[in-house]
Amino acid sequence: LFWLAPLSDCDKPQLPSRSAMKLNIANPAGGLQKVFEIDDDKKLLPFYDKRMSSEVSGDSLGDEFKGYIFRISGGNDKQGFPMKQGILCNHRV
Repeated sequence: LFWLAPLSDCDKPQLPSRSAMKLNIANPAGGLQKVFEIDDDKKLLPFYDKRMSSEVSGDSLGDEFKGYIFRISGGNDKQGFPMKQGILCNHRV
């Protein structure tokens, strides 16, 4: 005979979530840059599966970036390997 008890909130299995993404936003004309750490997956969806030099609208990040267009100029994967221009596959080479 087995007895199943209801799971409390701490015992429930957690779905793996994507980690926070750091966006380094720079203005080369003014020589300024700022790093934003964003945890919300809905805000980050437009940035996934993009290539370098792709342009992404800033509207998804919130009202403070409404009207801005960001160009992806670099990045790295979970292990810290940098992106490289000209590689057309989404795995390491």
